[in-house]
Amino acid sequence: MSFKTISAWLDGQTENIIKLETLLTSHPALAPESGGVGEAEKCHALEQWLTAQGITDLERFDAPDSRVSCGYRPNLVATIKGKSDKRTVWVIAHLDVVPVGELSLWSSDPWKVYEKGGKIFGRGVEDNQQGLCSGVFAALACIKNGIVPENTVKLLFAADEEVGSVYGIQYLLKKHKLFRKQDIIIIPDGGDSKGETIEVAEKNLLWMKLVIRGKQAHGSMPNLGNNAYLAGCALALKLNALEKVFKKRDKLFEPPYSTFQPTKKEANVPNVNTIPGEDVFYMDCRILPCYTLAEVREEARKAVAEIEEKYGVKIKYSEEQAVESPATPVDAPVVTELAAAIKKVTGKKARPIGIGGGTVGGYLRIKGYNAAVWSTLDETAHQPNEYCKIKNLVQDAKVLAAIFGGKDI
Repeated sequence: MSFKTISAWLDGQTENIIKLETLLTSHPALAPESGGVGEAEKCHALEQWLTAQGITDLERFDAPDSRVSCGYRPNLVATIKGKSDKRTVWVIAHLDVVPVGELSLWSSDPWKVYEKGGKIFGRGVEDNQQGLCSGVFAALACIKNGIVPENTVKLLFAADEEVGSVYGIQYLLKKHKLFRKQDIIIIPDGGDSKGETIEVAEKNLLWMKLVIRGKQAHGSMPNLGNNAYLAGCALALKLNALEKVFKKRDKLFEPPYSTFQPTKKEANVPNVNTIPGEDVFYMDCRILPCYTLAEVREEARKAVAEIEEKYGVKIKYSEEQAVESPATPVDAPVVTELAAAIKKVTGKKARPIGIGGGTVGGYLRIKGYNAAVWSTLDETAHQPNEYCKIKNLVQDAKVLAAIFGGKDI
C-alpha cells in the first residue's frame, strides 16, 4: 500500500473529521475546578464512535474522584495491534478543555462546532481535539486500508490535563504500568503553525502562593498598622528580580531565560480607607532546567525573610504546582523517527525546541520515558473563537500514519 493511497484517503475524511469534532465539542469536559462534571460523557461518546468505526480494543483506567457525579475521571486507551509488540507507538491526547471565558467575545455558541474557510470553530477543537483526531484518523487510515501497523499503536485519551493531570497521566504513572522505556511516545498538544518544531524539553515549573499577614489599620493612620499589601508588592518585585539571579540563557527555549512573574492576586480589603492586614498573591515561575527548584526555593526563602523583617509582617509560602523534568535527548528514536515522518510528508526539516509551558510530557520524562510534543497548529487554545485548520489536522494524521505503517507505507 503506497503512502499516496493513505494520503488520498485522509484527504477525503473532512466530513468525518468535522462530525467527530462536533460530537466531542458537544460534551463540555470541564474539570470540577472549572465548575464542570469531568470527562465521562465525552469519553463515553468517543468510545461509541470509535467502536462504530472499527476501533474496538478499548480499555478504561478510571481515576476515582468524588467531586464529580459519576465518581471517576476516565482515561481511555484504544489499541491497534501491530506486527510487533517489542515497542508501542503511543499518541497521547487529553479529553478535558478549559472554560469558554467571556462569552460575549465568541461569535457563536462555543459548544456547537461550525466550519468556515477550512477552519473548525469551537471550544476544544484545537486544544486538544485536533491532536486527538489526528491520532484517531491516522489509526483509521491503517485499518480502513488493510495496513497492520509495524508496531502496536495505542491511543491514550487522558483526563485532567488542563488543571494538573492528577487524575490523568499522573494517576496512570502511579497506579498502572502502561509504558516501557523503548516505546515511542508522541503528544500532539503543542507546536507551531508550520509543524516544524518538536518539543523535547520544558522549563521547570513552580507556582508559588504567598500569604502576607500584617496588621489592619485605618487608612489615615498607617503608622498603627503593617500594610500587608505594601509588603506583598515589595515581595513580588523581589521575586521578579530573581530573573537577574538565575540569568543563564538557553537558545533551545523561547524566551531563552528563566521567568518569575506575579500573576493572580486575591482581593483584600473592600474599602479604600483601610490598611490591609492580609494580602495574597501568586507567582508563575518558569525556570531553565540548568537550575534546580531547590536553588530557586532557597532564594525565595531569603526574599521572604528580608521582606518579613523590613515590613514587620509574617509570610506563609506554599506551592500550587512544582514540576522538574529532564529533557528528551534530541537523538532519541521518538525525535528522529518523528522528524523523518515530518520530512516525508511535508518536506520540512523539523528542529528540537524547549518550551516554557507544561505538558504531560514532563511527567513522562520524570519517570524516564522519552516523549516528544508536536503538532501543526495556530495556537488558538484557551482563546475565544478557538479554531483548528482542517488541513493541519489531516497533515498531522498523515505524519502519524507514516510512523504507524512503517515500511508498509
